Amino acid sequence: MTIHAPSLAIGAAIAAAAIIGIFYVMEEMANEVVFTTSNIEQSEAEREQDTLRQESPQAITMSVLYDNGSPYLGNPDAPITIVEFGDYQCFFCNKFFHDTEGMIYDNYIKTGKAKMIFKDFTIIGQDSVTAAHAAHCAGEQEMFWEYHDTLYNNWDGENNGWASEENQYKFAQKVGLDESAFKECMASGKFYSLIEASSEDARKLGLTGTPGFFIIGENNRIVRIPGAQPYEVFVNVLESPELKSN
Repeated sequence: MTIHAPSLAIGAAIAAAAIIGIFYVMEEMANEVVFTTSNIEQSEAEREQDTLRQESPQAITMSVLYDNGSPYLGNPDAPITIVEFGDYQCFFCNKFFHDTEGMIYDNYIKTGKAKMIFKDFTIIGQDSVTAAHAAHCAGEQEMFWEYHDTLYNNWDGENNGWASEENQYKFAQKVGLDESAFKECMASGKFYSLIEASSEDARKLGLTGTPGFFIIGENNRIVRIPGAQPYEVFVNVLESPELKSN
């Protein structure tokens, strides 16, 4: 099994900082080093115009987090939004899916406390793009998240063929998609531009590997969580008063 370099680097960082990971995230929040926004209630137009700033002088818009992604997982009106940038071939994205995402779903998404968006950051290879495109084609049949789960439940390494286009048709059959419509969508390539736009969003946010997470609070304060951190790190952020309405 081959592990892509950015994934390996993130994994090493997680292993080295496992004990201090929670404090790193919480310290960022306390010092407001992470992203902040000025308005709590915003229309769609206002949200796109409002800007977020890092320590760097470059400004980004809220649309970098909300646009070019999946349908919401959970109640669209949930007060907290979890944005994941991932690659379906990524070792640590797969680890997050199997070790942590289920607990977040049960305790935060299913209960209406949070919703989730998945955004593509396809950095490992062409099969990453193919898998991402297939997931969006499944989304046309309102089965994005079922397909997303199927991809990670069939994960088998990086750049070794498991996520090939041929296998996407097998996954579509497993999920129960209309195979004719799925094949037509795959042949069209209609989602390639969206996938590239999402990857560009990740680069604007300074991401260099996957997975990367941004937690948007009900007061629009934003915390970045790097890598496949343990569930407890997510709990500390999701339960933090820093993300509650003022």
